[in-house]
Amino acid sequence: MPDFDIAIIGAGMAGASLAAECAPYARILLLEAEDMPGYHTTGRSAAFWEECYGGPEIVPLTLASGPYLREHGFLSQRGALYVARREGVAALDAFMKRFGNSGVTIERIGRVGMLAQVPGLREEWCEAVWEPYCSDIDVAGLHQHYLSMAKRHRVTLECRARVAEIVREGSHWHIATGDGRSWRAATIANAAGAWADQLAEMAGAKSLGIQPYRRTVAQLVTDPAPKPDQPLVLDIEGRFYFKPESGRVWLSPHDEVASEPCDAAPEELAVAEAIDRFQHVVDWNVRKVERKWAGLRSFAPDRQPIYGWDPECEGFFWFAGQGGFGIQTAPAAAKFGAQLLLGLPCDDFTSSLDQALYAPHRFR
Repeated sequence: MPDFDIAIIGAGMAGASLAAECAPYARILLLEAEDMPGYHTTGRSAAFWEECYGGPEIVPLTLASGPYLREHGFLSQRGALYVARREGVAALDAFMKRFGNSGVTIERIGRVGMLAQVPGLREEWCEAVWEPYCSDIDVAGLHQHYLSMAKRHRVTLECRARVAEIVREGSHWHIATGDGRSWRAATIANAAGAWADQLAEMAGAKSLGIQPYRRTVAQLVTDPAPKPDQPLVLDIEGRFYFKPESGRVWLSPHDEVASEPCDAAPEELAVAEAIDRFQHVVDWNVRKVERKWAGLRSFAPDRQPIYGWDPECEGFFWFAGQGGFGIQTAPAAAKFGAQLLLGLPCDDFTSSLDQALYAPHRFR
């Protein structure tokens, strides 16, 4: 008999939330390669819940997660502006059309409304899409919430547990780490983020083409300092975003550089490009870069997450490819993943989700 029903590999937001949802029904092992959970992507998130982020196919996951995040106190409403210069107005038209029937709350506003939200906006920025319900996420709080849930239900968490070998032995898996520890589990759930394809190949499953991309963020001291209630500002053409954070500005050049799975580090050129773009948006003076960091966002080839059983590798479940939207969709994704993993029926929380849209077999 295996030691555990399910071994979830990866204890970032994906693995922690899935473990918490599965734990009332099964014996769960949660393995984390680093010294503590959330070291990589989860701990480096820009921390916002934005209804349109990821595209219309992600909207059902985002909207289903919103009530849970609000009710548990993890959201602080901020609002978001997708801004455009005159030559970018057509992109605003396309954005409104793309999301018009998706269930998100958006409206078109002009320069007067933009200036009321973002003082110092340069003259060429003339129109925007306003998204009132965009909110900051308490990422650390949400992650600890799920880890605490998992602990209450007696999930076994093992850190510094970098998997070195996975072997199928009859009806269960044998999992071993480089330091000699080993466990047996009936099922493996792949929540390894940027390492998801590598883990799958280790288990004898085919990789699905999950590609990690580096995203850079810098924390700036500016003059004037941003007002705390200013919105998240995003370029409709995808060249930057920035938002206030504790009297500072969090700024990204919206970079997306293909990377091997790694401990991502910021590139000086990306930070310089971000600042240059920022200074073409507002007339604020950048006094200094206070800190900078980078994280990896991992996407499947079609940019949709992968939730479900591998069609060819027995006992292997995918919970990966969640790009930059994995945190804002965590409540619905974890509930949905647990239902698929445990054979439970959908409920009101997940009834709007299309299983086929996210299933691994779409790549076969």
